Amino acid sequence: MNKKIMFLVFTVVFTMISCSTKSGQFDVADYGAIGDSLHINTLEIQKAIDDCSQNGGGIVVLKKGVYISGTIMLKDNVTLHIDEDAKLVGSSNPYDYQSIDTFIDATGQERGNCLIGGIGVSNISIVGKGSIDGNGAAFTHENISVKKKMLGIASSNKKFGANRPFLLRFVKSSNIKIRDIELRQPAAWTCHFYQSNAIEVDNVSIYSHANHNNDGIDLDSSFNAVIKNCRIDTGDDAICFKTTSPLPTYDIRVQNCALKSEWGALKFGTESMGDFYNIHISDCKIEDTRGGGIKILSVDGGNIHDIEIENITMKQVDMPIFIRLGERLRTYRDAEKQNIGSIDNISIKNIIATTRDIKTSRVSPPSGIFMTGTPNHKIGKIKLQNIDITLPGKGKISELKAVSEQIDKYPEFSFFEALPAYGLFGRHIQNIQMSDMNFSLENTDERTSIVLDDVIYSINNGVENVKKQ
Repeated sequence: MNKKIMFLVFTVVFTMISCSTKSGQFDVADYGAIGDSLHINTLEIQKAIDDCSQNGGGIVVLKKGVYISGTIMLKDNVTLHIDEDAKLVGSSNPYDYQSIDTFIDATGQERGNCLIGGIGVSNISIVGKGSIDGNGAAFTHENISVKKKMLGIASSNKKFGANRPFLLRFVKSSNIKIRDIELRQPAAWTCHFYQSNAIEVDNVSIYSHANHNNDGIDLDSSFNAVIKNCRIDTGDDAICFKTTSPLPTYDIRVQNCALKSEWGALKFGTESMGDFYNIHISDCKIEDTRGGGIKILSVDGGNIHDIEIENITMKQVDMPIFIRLGERLRTYRDAEKQNIGSIDNISIKNIIATTRDIKTSRVSPPSGIFMTGTPNHKIGKIKLQNIDITLPGKGKISELKAVSEQIDKYPEFSFFEALPAYGLFGRHIQNIQMSDMNFSLENTDERTSIVLDDVIYSINNGVENVKKQ
C-alpha cells in the first residue's frame, strides 16, 4: 500500500515537472519549495534552475509567498521571475551561502558570498514585480555574535559571518538583464558585476540600509552596460564604477535615475586599478546625499578619460563635484602594482545643485567643487559648463588651514576639511575650461568663489572673482 502511494506521488510530481518543462516555465513549488517564510528553499530553487537550463532555458517562477534561501546560482538561458506578491529572502545562517571568486576589497574585507550569483554564464535575467531581500541585519556584528552563541561557535572565530553576502553577484558573465524588481537590504553590496558585459538594469528599485558597505550598483572591470530608470537609496555609494582588476570599465550609459546616498551618488573608484572610459551619465536626480554627488577618483593606477556627465540636479548634497588623482596604488586579487594613473577629458555640464546646510555638512562650511591632482601628477583637461550651485556660505578666512596634499591616502573630500573657495578649488591641473559658472550664497562668505592653485592653463568664460595662488 505504501509503495502504491509513493508511486502515485512520484507520478504526480513527475507529471507536474514535465508539464512545466514543456511550457518553458518551472514553478519552484513543483520542486518542493514552500513560501512560508520558514522553510530553507535553497536546494529546491536550485534544482528548478538547473532543470530549466538543462532543458534549453526558460523561466523559473516564484509565486505568492516568502521564500527563504541561501546562495542560488543562475545558469545559462534562465530567467528568474518573482511575482508581485512573492519575496525571496536571504537566510540568516552564514553557512547557507557560498563564495564565488573570493577577493579582498578596498576596506580589507573578504568578499564573494551572495544570495543570487552566476559565474561564466550568459543570457540570464531577474525580472518581475516582486522583491529580493538580503536580510542584511542578520549579519551585523551584534546579530552574528548572537548566532555564534546559538550554534555553539567560539566568539573568537572571526571567519563566521565575516564574508557578508552581496544580494546579486555576476562574475565573467554576459547578457544580463535586471528589470522591474525591488532589491532590498543586502548584508553588503546590492548588485556587483565583475568582468561582465552586455548588462541592462532597468526600472529597478534599491533600498540598502541594513548594514554597512552597502552599495547599490557596482560595475567592476565590466563593459557595455546600461543603467536606466532606477531608484536607488543606499547607505554607501549608489552607482559605483570600480576596477578591482587591471581590466577596464567602459562603454557605460546611465540615465534617468533617482539617487540618494550616505556616501556618494555617482562614483568612480575608489578601487581603480584598471581604466574607465566612454562613460555617459545624464538626466539624473540626486537628493539628500551626505558623501558627494559626482566623485571621480583615480588612486590605484587607473586612467579615467572620455567621461561625459550632463543634466544632473542635486538637492541637499555634500560636495556636488569632487575629482581626485592620487597615488595610493592599492592592489587586488594578487595583481601587480600599477603606475600612477591619470584623469583627462572630463566634461561636466548642465548641473543645478544645492549643498547641505552648515549643521549637516561633513565639511563646514561646504564648497561646491574640489578638484586636485598631486604635485607630480596633474589632472589633465576638465571642462565645466553651465554649473549652478547654491551654498550656505558663512566661511571665515581666519578659520582656514593650508589644504593638505594627502597624496597616498584614501581619497575623500571631507579629509581635506574646509577649502579656501566656496565655489571651486582646483589644484595641480593641466587645463580647466569653465563657462557659465554660478555660485550663489545664502549667507555672506569671506572666501572667494574660485581659487586655482598650480593650474597651467584655464579659460574662464562668464566667471567672475577668480583667484590664482
